[in-house]
Amino acid sequence: MSWICLIVAGLLEVCWAVGLKYTVGFTRLWPSLFTLATMAGSVGLLGIALRALPLGTAYAIWTGIGTVGTALFGMLMLGEPAGALRLLSIALIVAGIVGLKLLTPG
Repeated sequence: MSWICLIVAGLLEVCWAVGLKYTVGFTRLWPSLFTLATMAGSVGLLGIALRALPLGTAYAIWTGIGTVGTALFGMLMLGEPAGALRLLSIALIVAGIVGLKLLTPG
């Protein structure tokens, strides 16, 4: 269950990172509320996952999911560059996430 909480927390991190773009410096109500709610949910689920998972592993995976998801969103939805070196860098982050998962009991 801790891993599920961690994965959902990472996905919520993507949501709030993307939401930040649409808050326009927290001047737009609904995007701001969405961003704050997903921030709270993400950190809350990370806290639950930390009951059973090591801090360093959980935090690295949480930020990794957020980083990869946000970068992919930017490329797919916002037209950000998707060059070969950028994609390779994202693949290396994914490899790190998978490696940490495989090496962590629980």
